[in-house]
Amino acid sequence: MACASCSTKDGQPKGCKNNGTCGTDSCNKLTVFDWLSNMSLPNGEKPFNWVEVRYKNGRKEYYHNTENLSLSIGDLVATQAKAGHDIGMVTLTGELVRVQMKRKNVPDNIEEGLKIYRKASQKDIDIWQKARDREEPMKVKARQFAIDLKLSMKISDIEFQGDASKATFYYTAEERVDFRELIKVFAREFRTRIEMKQVGFRQEASRLGGIGSCGRELCCSTWLTDFRSVSTSAARYQQLSLNPQKLAGQCGKLKCCLNYELDTYLDALKDFPKSDVKLQTEKGVAVCQKTDIFRRHMWFAYEGEWNNWHKITTDQANEIIALNKQKKKVASLEEYASDLVEDTKTEFENVVGQDSLTRFDNPKSNNRRKNSRNRKNKRNHKNRRKPQNSKNAAK
Repeated sequence: MACASCSTKDGQPKGCKNNGTCGTDSCNKLTVFDWLSNMSLPNGEKPFNWVEVRYKNGRKEYYHNTENLSLSIGDLVATQAKAGHDIGMVTLTGELVRVQMKRKNVPDNIEEGLKIYRKASQKDIDIWQKARDREEPMKVKARQFAIDLKLSMKISDIEFQGDASKATFYYTAEERVDFRELIKVFAREFRTRIEMKQVGFRQEASRLGGIGSCGRELCCSTWLTDFRSVSTSAARYQQLSLNPQKLAGQCGKLKCCLNYELDTYLDALKDFPKSDVKLQTEKGVAVCQKTDIFRRHMWFAYEGEWNNWHKITTDQANEIIALNKQKKKVASLEEYASDLVEDTKTEFENVVGQDSLTRFDNPKSNNRRKNSRNRKNKRNHKNRRKPQNSKNAAK
């Protein structure tokens, strides 16, 4: 997700490699395109004085611009924190901030909102940069301390506050963890205020990012903001094999994309009879073996003849079920399945204009040898005719 203008230089903050002045904000996760940036406000209308500020790994907060600073996307600002100040990047300004705050149920009360102090100075950036450089070696030590104390938890990330006065440790755990002794070790070793924050496995994957099995970046780290529960029934409705290795995402839970097309499958399955309904025929009782949701076909087999499947449409199956409810039986499924007999012979066509696939089966002729032989014969023929022409010229 990096833009073409990014460059790596010494003394610049991590994240955007253009010193936080990227005008497109394309290096960041969960970005919002400001399509109102080139439009002027009506006469007498004041701009919305709240801005959206992004921190490490896509964390976003909304701040009140009390000083009426002239801010644009990509500016580094010093923001209010519970104790001290933090450093973040402006990702959105103007009326779209009002829309985002309404969508996320963030109140715009001036008394309750946090404030922006100033644009970040070079001194603020240097302190922030040094604090962020400490995060990776601290994470290695913190994980080792947790292992030494035999705590069943995983420290996934560390985030320093902009003024380096506090470090937030993000961790995941299956059960409740008593980390009081761990905090004492952290405070004695790192000599800063410690805050522990537990996150879910999906939130951990969204913070760290990565590449999914589809070959694209993880949805949770690029655009997905709400994590809905995913159950194995979603895979059953879509007729997917219940293989945990294929259905699990990078977070170890079921993939969020299993819910993307689930509503479409549920709508399509409304007209399908239940798979446990048996068809009563004069030939015998038929049981459903397989369904094709896209083509709306169903395969049934008679009890005792499990190897012989008969394909019928969903409308035909519903018709037979309706007759069975009236205590009527059809003669057999073969009458309905005969209309869907397909020719199994497959003919391949050359749709891309390439040569035949069997062109290598025939022995390759040596055209070079033939051409050289023809040229040699022509030279010999010319050499034979030259003496006769010289004799005729002498006469």
